[in-house]
Formats: sequence, structure tokens, C-alpha cells
Amino acid sequence: MEQMDFSIELSESEIEKFADYLYQKENAKATINKYMADIKKFLSFLADDKRINKKVLLQYKEWLAQKYAVNSVNSMLAALNQFLEFLNVGKLKVKRIKVQKQPFLQDQKELTEKECRRLIATAMAEGKEQLALCIETIACTGIRISEIKFFTVERVKSGKIEIYNKGKYRRIFLPKVLQRKLLSYCHNNQIAEGWIFVTKNGKLKDRSNIWREMKRLKEKAGVAESKIFPHNFRHLFARIYYKVTKDITGLADLLGHSSINVTRIYTATTETVFQKKLDKIVGKRKILLHYS
Repeated sequence: MEQMDFSIELSESEIEKFADYLYQKENAKATINKYMADIKKFLSFLADDKRINKKVLLQYKEWLAQKYAVNSVNSMLAALNQFLEFLNVGKLKVKRIKVQKQPFLQDQKELTEKECRRLIATAMAEGKEQLALCIETIACTGIRISEIKFFTVERVKSGKIEIYNKGKYRRIFLPKVLQRKLLSYCHNNQIAEGWIFVTKNGKLKDRSNIWREMKRLKEKAGVAESKIFPHNFRHLFARIYYKVTKDITGLADLLGHSSINVTRIYTATTETVFQKKLDKIVGKRKILLHYS
């Protein structure tokens, strides 16, 4: 009962210092913004009484579970636990909701190679060569959208992209055909140095810029909006690479994963493929009785 009884009271200054704490831990800007938004949600739940103990935290967890999907709940609990660590009350941390790992991906969300090519072709037809190249770059290298900032003229000329992200360093080798396309684009658009994927004002394009442009392709390309987001092209690269090489260790290195268990998510088959395999197994083994 000690954890249930132990309580602390939050102050506004602690909330403000949390952002600096995350920055000092070298979290990405997007992560800091996400965590701060999640903590504000927690404060909203607390309302006027800012005292917290284990009982209150478990009530919050239950409240989240009733309102949000399990992945969202676990994401918000991760932010909360970081906040508790910052407050030096790690003993109050809340366990995430356990989720059984699924051996398949949802067909309605996974992008196919044909759909990817249609999106690229549509972008080119609308005169958006840079957007087409951005899609091709992610789909051919498996980079995160936040890593396009490492694609400079100088690095592309060398054929190797050195990336430092999430506290880790890795090197990406460019396929020759992609290297030629990128350099041709730079030559035709008088980009002699620095970033390649920039706005008209020369500023680096960010995730929201690119995602917004991608979504505008949906109708002409005939691709569902649920499938059009930058990370899905990274998924596509991972599935193709693994299908061709069966090298999950090499794939983990290319994607910048510390654990192969994370990489396995990218190599799962779709629900349709899983269903066909299951039907084939049951049919061949004649597990079920057949009725006329």
C-alpha cells in the first residue's frame, strides 16, 4: 500500500522544466512536442487537484484505455513515465498495456509497389519532380522522413549518406540510379550545394510539408489516403529488401534499429497473404471435416 499512499503535488515550474529535461536527454524536437502534449493531457485529467499517487495514475491509465486505441494509450503512458522519472518518483511508473504481437499487417494500410509507382508517376505528371524524388528516395533507402536533411549535394555525390539520428550514427549507400536522378535534379535546378529537398524559399522541407503534398496525389493516383504517409514508404523498402535478401540483421542496420525485434514488424506479411497460407495449411492437412 506504500505506493498508493505516497503522493506528490505538481507545480507549474516542474512542467516547464520537463521540456528542458527532454532536450538535455537529446530527444528529437517532435518527441519533445509529443511528450509535452501528452503531459498536458494528463494535467487536464487531474483538473484542479494536482496531487498524484499510484491510485490516481492507475485511474488515468483506465481513463485512457476507455478513450483511445491501445497503441495511443501506451504512447501516452511512455510520456507519463518519462515525466515521473524526471520528478524522481520512478517507483510510481505505470505499466503499459500488453499487446499480443500480430503476425500480419493490415492490408488497408500497407502500400504496394504498384501504388508507390502510381504515386511517383502522378507527382511527375503534375510537375512535382521534387516530391516524386522524395518518395523514391525513401522507398529506395528506407530512411525516416526526418532524415532527408542529410541528403545534401555533397553527400549524394559521394554516394554515401552519413546519418546521425536518435543518438546513433549509420551510413546509407545510394543505389546508382537514385544517385543519378538526384544529381540530375540538382543540376537542372541550380542546386550546387547543401540540402536537396527545400522549399521555394530555400528552407528545408519538413514532414508536414511533404505529407500534405503526398496526400494531394491520392485521387489522381487512385491510392487510399490511409496508405499515404511518409513512413509507409520506409515500410515498403523494408518489406522488399527482406523479401529479396532474407537478411533481417542487415535490414536492421539499414533502418537504424537497435533491436531486430523492432525490424520484425516491418517484415510481417499482410492479412491477405496470412489468410491464404492458413487456408492452404488447413486444406492440405484436412484438419476440418467437409460437409456436402
